[in-house]
Amino acid sequence: MPAMRNRLLAASLIAALAVGTAPLSAKTFRWANDGDVISMDPYARQETTQLSFMGNIYEPLIQRDKQLKLEPALAIEWSQPTPDVWRFKLRQGVKFHDGTPFTADDVVFSFERARTSQIAATLATAKAIRKVDDFTVEIVTNGPDPIFPQEMTNWYMMSKVWAEKNKAEKMAEPTKSEDNYAVRNANGTGPFILKEREHEVKTVLVNNPNWWAKPEHNLTEVVFTRIANASTRVAALLSGELDMIYTVPPQDIDRIGKTPGLKVLQTPELRTVYLGFDMARPELTASSVKGKNPFQDLRVRKAFYQAIDEEAIKTKVMRGFATPTALMIGPGVNGFDAKLNQRLPFDQGAAKKLLAEAGYPEGFEVAMDCPNDRYVNDEDICQAVVAMLSRIGIKANLLAQTKTKFFTKINFPAYDTPFFMLGWTPATYDAHNMLVSLMHTRVEGGGAGLVNIGGYSNKTLDDLIDKIQVETDKAKRETLVTQALTIVKDDIPTIPLHQQAVVWATRDNIALTQLADNFFPFRYVTVK
Repeated sequence: MPAMRNRLLAASLIAALAVGTAPLSAKTFRWANDGDVISMDPYARQETTQLSFMGNIYEPLIQRDKQLKLEPALAIEWSQPTPDVWRFKLRQGVKFHDGTPFTADDVVFSFERARTSQIAATLATAKAIRKVDDFTVEIVTNGPDPIFPQEMTNWYMMSKVWAEKNKAEKMAEPTKSEDNYAVRNANGTGPFILKEREHEVKTVLVNNPNWWAKPEHNLTEVVFTRIANASTRVAALLSGELDMIYTVPPQDIDRIGKTPGLKVLQTPELRTVYLGFDMARPELTASSVKGKNPFQDLRVRKAFYQAIDEEAIKTKVMRGFATPTALMIGPGVNGFDAKLNQRLPFDQGAAKKLLAEAGYPEGFEVAMDCPNDRYVNDEDICQAVVAMLSRIGIKANLLAQTKTKFFTKINFPAYDTPFFMLGWTPATYDAHNMLVSLMHTRVEGGGAGLVNIGGYSNKTLDDLIDKIQVETDKAKRETLVTQALTIVKDDIPTIPLHQQAVVWATRDNIALTQLADNFFPFRYVTVK
């Protein structure tokens, strides 16, 4: 009981401080999404919802502004004294939420912790870190990495003292249902402090009165509620129970837009939604095909591709709020080549012929994994794919589940899926991020290929990706990127579907910034 009273007193003190120091016009902001944040650990998942939410509590050395350009955060400047070394000067006077000063020791600790976590790909090119003084660190990369500052904007700094005190020196692995203090508690340097956490139900943040930056928001409290059902979520907005919903069902966009007091916000998103295959196992884990893996045959992968009518998905499932794509990156990502962006034709006859040539004239049965609370109409898209594949003799047994269960099943270290849907936004807004994360052969103990769910491996492509990483000549780098994207397009390790649109809805007294990467920084929100 004394421990409980202490926690309640601490929460009350946080709230009192927040109210006492926030602007007089400060308000509570209430919003909802269909899926929850998996953990309060900022290294628990390399996934937009997770990283976006935790970026309100924790902060990186370098962050992105409203135009997605780099700007100083916990580092005030950075330089490259040699081609394989990046030096960062740290901001002085910053404190974590528990009052502990932020220093170079925290950066060194965060570096080592992140490299053994689910966000290891963020530091894939980093080899070592060294403390120069209390407010200077240097990171050594494996050869030149000209875009390293762009790669680290989602690497959040953690307190060494706090993590060691609470035995949270390592990330608790979500895929193994591990638990530690950092899963349910948080201690960042950011503009908001964790006050209350009820997994899959509600998370409450309050204003950080000691934040180092000048607030642009006027929020006293942010209340996030998970509302899985789309109709219930929309109804809560219409009734005034919510100020904003993050995922708007396409079928409700017109109704919300025509409702007095509400507004719909829309912008193209950088994320590519795609399908992937298990190409690593000699036999699929859930398939009627025994003794071999049909997805190791290009003809089978191409048959699946040509059986899918993406225009129908765009029109009927997405209600037009999607842009079909042939590439794993979209417009706005450095390296995108419009000349390559031509999908294979939808052709069920050709797909059946390819299956027959591969030895499956009657098709086969395979399991398919899909989230039902992560992407716009994700389960509906998967159901449409299942129906389309059935017309060429493929029986795809769909398992649609919450993203918490879905990511635990398909991600490192399990990679337990034969056929799946996923989405990816390059954190660097550069093609290399997608290539090294999703297409590079998995590297034991390293970040490259960490999110290569299907286990695709192509040495020629690996060599190109490695060269792109260190190439400093812009023209040569662009040529290498084009070559790599061509290999990916022709070899079909994945089936790109579309770039979805970012569609949010708010009450008209809410002002916020909608970013093309679908991140949602509360520091830009005001309630009028």
